[in-house]
Amino acid sequence: MNTQQREKMHSGKGFIAALDQSGGSTPKALKLYGLDESAYKSEAEMFDLIHAMRSRIIKSPAFSGERILGAILFEMTMNRQIDGMGTAEYLWEKKGVVPFLKIDNGLADEADDVQLLKPIPELADRLANAKKHGVFGTKMRSVINMANPVGIKKNVDQQFEIGKAILAADLMPIIEPEVNIKSPQKAQAEALLKSAILDNLERLPAGQQVMLKLSIPTEANLYLELVNHPKILRVVALSGGYSRHDANELLAKNTGVIASFSALLLKG
Repeated sequence: MNTQQREKMHSGKGFIAALDQSGGSTPKALKLYGLDESAYKSEAEMFDLIHAMRSRIIKSPAFSGERILGAILFEMTMNRQIDGMGTAEYLWEKKGVVPFLKIDNGLADEADDVQLLKPIPELADRLANAKKHGVFGTKMRSVINMANPVGIKKNVDQQFEIGKAILAADLMPIIEPEVNIKSPQKAQAEALLKSAILDNLERLPAGQQVMLKLSIPTEANLYLELVNHPKILRVVALSGGYSRHDANELLAKNTGVIASFSALLLKG
């Protein structure tokens, strides 16, 4: 694991730019950018446009390692180029931004009030490809809808099980069990989530670390114990549907947690 990248993610100031919209969310991302479905005639054209958009964002003088710690990429973006360089290589070598790769295949159907990750049969190949491009870590998103202890345990256990395979490939996993911000049991679900994460951290071998990407909690500083945990490299927050104003305001109440926003980053 690149020690410079690790140190930047551990103690750097800034946020993580989530540029990892996949096929399903790409039309929405392009619409926020100002391009509706009439701008492209095929999926290939759509992906060309989203890469051009991401390239423009990444090449912007405002997008620098002084403000942005890392960027999460969709696999197709990682495999494409910016100015003749691989996107991940460009991020690190030209911008000083640590590259991450989204590795999940989306969400399974809801059961036990959660949505687990779909199977990832391509995981080994995907991780090897990430290493080849100088990627530091990975991200995988699952969802918690209600305060169901059975579902939350399954959700977090699955995240850590895959996380161990990622660690074995010498990459840093971002564990992302997102609590639905519209859940009527959001606070209760977050308390159960924290407990399940701590249980899994207890079983993680000494010397290993993961990152966490979590919904901004209802109770300010609920995750402070995780922020300060020796097996956590960094805790980052997703906006989950909050407005930018509300997300920033809520995030500011959580010591040591930094932003990893997607739609809010692109908005405007």
